[in-house]
This record gives sequence, C-alpha cells and structure tokens, in this order.
Amino acid sequence: MQPHKASNAALSAAILVASLGYFVDIYDLLLFSIVRIPSLKSLGLSGTQLTDTGIMLLNTQMIGMLIGGILWGMLGDKKGRLSVLFGSIFLYSLANIANGLVHSVNAYAFWRFIAGLGLAGELGAGITLVAELMPKEKRGYATTIVASVGVSGAVVAYFIAQMFDWRTSFFIGGGLGLFLLLLRIGVAESGMFSQSKEASNRGDFFALFRNKVQFVKYIRCILIGIPLWFVVGILITLSPEFGKVLRVQGEVSAGAAVAWCYGGIVIGDIAGGLISQWLKSRIKVVYIFLGMATIGITAYFTLYDLSLQHFYWLCGGIGLTVGYWVIFMTIATEQFGTNIRATVTTTVPNFVRGAVVPLTLLFQLLKGAFGGNIIHSGITVAIVSFAVAFYALSRMKETFSKDLDYVEEF
Repeated sequence: MQPHKASNAALSAAILVASLGYFVDIYDLLLFSIVRIPSLKSLGLSGTQLTDTGIMLLNTQMIGMLIGGILWGMLGDKKGRLSVLFGSIFLYSLANIANGLVHSVNAYAFWRFIAGLGLAGELGAGITLVAELMPKEKRGYATTIVASVGVSGAVVAYFIAQMFDWRTSFFIGGGLGLFLLLLRIGVAESGMFSQSKEASNRGDFFALFRNKVQFVKYIRCILIGIPLWFVVGILITLSPEFGKVLRVQGEVSAGAAVAWCYGGIVIGDIAGGLISQWLKSRIKVVYIFLGMATIGITAYFTLYDLSLQHFYWLCGGIGLTVGYWVIFMTIATEQFGTNIRATVTTTVPNFVRGAVVPLTLLFQLLKGAFGGNIIHSGITVAIVSFAVAFYALSRMKETFSKDLDYVEEF
C-alpha cells in the first residue's frame, strides 16, 4: 500500500465531515434567500427596498465568498486541507450566530460579508480531501455523497425557517456548524498533500494567471458552472417578483422556491454522479444537464397562469436540470495538480457563486433598458450564461479516472 492511500476508517470520516460540513454550508448560504423578506421587513424595510436591499446583501455575501475563496484556497495548498475545512466551518458558524443578532441593514451586510468569507472554504477543502483519498475509479461516488448530502441543507433550511423566526434560524445554523467541529476526530490529512510540500508554486493563486494554458483551463472550469448560479441567484431568489409577472395563482414564497429547487438539485447531483460513473465521463454528463436546463428555463419564462403548486414543481424541475454541481466540482478538482488543487477547487465554486454579482448587475441594468420588464432581462442574462458555459465545456478535456498524484508545473 502506498503511503498516500487512506484506510477505510479515515476515508469514511473524511466523507462524513465533508458531507455534513457542506450541509451546514448550504443551509447557511441559502438561509438568507429564504428569510430575505421577513428579515428585512422586521428591520423596517418595505416595497422595492425588499428587492434592492436583498440584492445588495446577496452581493455583499458573494463578494465575501470571492475574497474568502482565494484566501482559503491558498491556505489549503500551503497549510493543508483539514485546517481550511475546520477553520471555515468555525468562521461561518460564528458569523451566522451574529446574523441573528443584527438590528440594522449595515450590521446585516457586515455579517453577511463575514459569513461569505467563512462559507468560501469548506466545500473546496472537503472535495479536495475526499478526491485525493479515494481510489480514482470510485472518486465520483464519494464526491456525489458529499454534494447530495450537502445541498439537502437548503431543504432543511426552509423547514427550519417555517418552524422558527429568522433570527432563531440563523442561530440554529451557527450552532450546527459549531457542533460539527466536534466530529473532526478521526479525519486524516491527504497523503498527496503531505508528499507535495516541497513542490514549487504551492498554493500560488496568481501562478494561474501567469501561465496562459493554466489560466484558460481555470476560466473554463468557472464558466461551466455559471448557469447553476444564474438559476439560484436570480430565478429562484427573485421568484416572488417573477411569480407576480408570470401571474402565478398565489403568492410565491422565496423559501419554498429555494427548497423545491434544491430538492431537485439533490436528485440531479445523485443522478449526475451515478451517470458519470456509468458513462465514465464528466463532460458528457454536463452536456446532458445543460441541455435539460435550457428546456427548463424556457418553460420558466413562457408558462403563465400556473397554480402555485405547479410553479413550485417547475422550480424543482429546474433545480434537477442544474444538478450537476458535484460533476462541476469534480472536474475542477481533477484538472489540476496537488500543489494548486485546493486553490482551484476552493476558488472555482466561489467565483461561480460570486458571478451572481455581475449577473444581478446585468439583470438590473437590462431591467432598466427593457422598461422594467424582468422577463426580457432574465432571458437575456440566461442566454449569456448558457452561451459561455457551452463554449467552455466544448473545449475541456475529459478527466474521468485521471490520476491525481502529480504536481503542476508552471
């Protein structure tokens, strides 16, 4: 047995902590979208302030994730996967407890930024750790478990928000994260990381920009994930506003839309991971999902007068069609060597999440250009998101069963 091979106990512990860490990560990340309206109303906002301030807070959180993604990613390659995994969980747990104590928009924005910093690190570190510990032929199964358990956190967040007020919901999320830290016993560091400590450019984020080949490969990893966060960040987060224009028969709850969407994403992640193992391909699976998502989003923009329940079913269906997050993350992990892998795997999803900022800004700009028509602006942003994703995917190399035990030369 080579020294970097993990025991079954160590592997199980890593999958468990990475999965539950991502569960709390998604719970906290999406909780704001779920409680946006009631929390802002309790702070005295109303009318268009609920939308405008909500977008500002979402963007503040995402900017925190962009910055945090870079910092945690570099730490993951310099100090180890475990230090980032547990450090990020600790930070976002404290930030979400603080979110439950705010009494002003400025305080809300500050703690969403800090939460974003913390939320940026867990997933990349967890996926990197699990991918490096797993045998290459079965890597997809482990990352599928992590992603499918994780995204179900959004569904739980919805039900918690239905049972408790928004402040208590934040307290619960923070408490879950702190409790999770108690489970860290038995989780071992990646052997590949330990053996790569002497490699050059370890954790050098900016090295990705100094090498054209690596830079282009890195950008492609980001672009293929843009459609997912277009759906979550615009269509689902702003579903109450879209519901009014689409004449949905009833008042759309953003929380319910998030829960239905992420319920679909859970199913999509499981299916995508299994199909990838069956087809022995990552790229083909993303093509399948992007094709289905094109159909789903077309339905979203063109189906008027739906009943409230049918609209939620549509949100769930769209969630399923963008449920390729696990494959997207696995592709990013498999594209790069051990000395830069955590940096890539941590920054890529956060740049995708952070893409909500330019997407929402473009959406707002186009809304003004189209005379306030959010359907036309939404369609335009969708076309841009899917065009860049298909283009990037068409130029990516297959990574299924790729040996990860190597370092990147810059």
